[in-house]
Amino acid sequence: MQFDINRAEELLKRAEKKGATGGDLIVVEGDSFSAQVRLKEVEKISNARGKSLGLRVFFGKRSAITSTSDLSPASLDRLVEDTCTLAQIAAEDPFAGLPPPELLAKHFPELDLVDTEVEKLPIEKKIDLARRAEQAALESDPRLTNSEGADFGHYHTFVLFASSNGFHGHYETTGASLSAMPIATQDGQMQRDYWYSSRRKLKDMESPEAIGKKAAMRTLRRLGARKVSTQQVPVIFDPENAASLLGHLASAISGYSIYKGASFLIDKLGTQIASNALTVYDDPTLRSGLGSRPFDGEGLPSYKKTVVENGVLKTYLLDTYSGKKLNLPSTGNAVRGISDPPSVGTSNFHMKPGKYTPQEIIRSVKSGLYVTELIGFGVNSVTGDYSRGAVGLWIENGELAYPVEEITIAGNLKEMFQQIEMVGNDLDPWRKTAAPTLKITRMTVAGN
Repeated sequence: MQFDINRAEELLKRAEKKGATGGDLIVVEGDSFSAQVRLKEVEKISNARGKSLGLRVFFGKRSAITSTSDLSPASLDRLVEDTCTLAQIAAEDPFAGLPPPELLAKHFPELDLVDTEVEKLPIEKKIDLARRAEQAALESDPRLTNSEGADFGHYHTFVLFASSNGFHGHYETTGASLSAMPIATQDGQMQRDYWYSSRRKLKDMESPEAIGKKAAMRTLRRLGARKVSTQQVPVIFDPENAASLLGHLASAISGYSIYKGASFLIDKLGTQIASNALTVYDDPTLRSGLGSRPFDGEGLPSYKKTVVENGVLKTYLLDTYSGKKLNLPSTGNAVRGISDPPSVGTSNFHMKPGKYTPQEIIRSVKSGLYVTELIGFGVNSVTGDYSRGAVGLWIENGELAYPVEEITIAGNLKEMFQQIEMVGNDLDPWRKTAAPTLKITRMTVAGN
């Protein structure tokens, strides 16, 4: 049975009777299913159900947070007692506290985040989706001789949030995903790649056959990979890897990175941090979006915000705490875990698509790199220095000529964002963090 608002408010009142000046709690309950097949055989299958509660209480500027998965009355009594005890001995933090009541969400948008159809499928049908994806991949070409498997999974989650400043709300989400990872062999060389689809609703996913065929294509095009000599050339990021650049941007504009001095974008509000081609939105109200939510992790309203507009940084991403640290209002970007206080996170963090097809962007390059995979974590968030291993396809005279590997691409994010020269029209809005194909004017490609 779902934990209801009345029980939540009762728990917060119990903490107040023990002297707490405020508090909030989050309850997450749900179930998940996953099945992995390899070479038609089921390798792993799981069906899990869980329920957890996190309680945070304040005694003035002191606070503590605890959590439990035992929601029995006796367990919750102990939880309130322990949390209040811990909060009273915690160090004071002048920035601690709940958001003002007048800022809390009063109305919740209908975001269409639930699909019950996938839960009705028999288990064998779910397993068959993975089998079909793997089979479609392996049947695409005789060089595809093996597989690291195919996975299908789905989840259904209920979230309830309540706080002593007058907020209470709840919502449900579902999601399903399917992936395949075939292995190809040619002339003693083995390569692997993958493809996947992840959606709120099963009917919106790519078909198992389409996923398998794309995984096969991506794997086959890596056969015969070679190194290239070190040089400075234009670099094109495919949408998957372009999205990782947005991830670095999101980290750099997090209020926590800013107030800790751990970002290359400190004091850059209102300034040109990227080329005119870059516009980025954070939109938690996107219908059926994987990052959509009717309110944030502190009960503040969800709304679409322009983060970067034609290269100009318009806002940092803030929750209440980081906002207080910077003397700025929260942007409604709080995310809350069960056992952690709120922090900053994105919702649907999307780059505005451009006018160019991926083919037009590739044709614009005489000699350069088309990145299809990035390896390692060589990014310095303080300086913006960027160096990562890469796999991709070499471009000659506007054509994808041959696969390359064992290379490194290097630059600085400050310059890379300024050198975004062309933006593709191939944005996939279903991804939580999404960008289209991007061309960066010049980076160092290190090889032989």
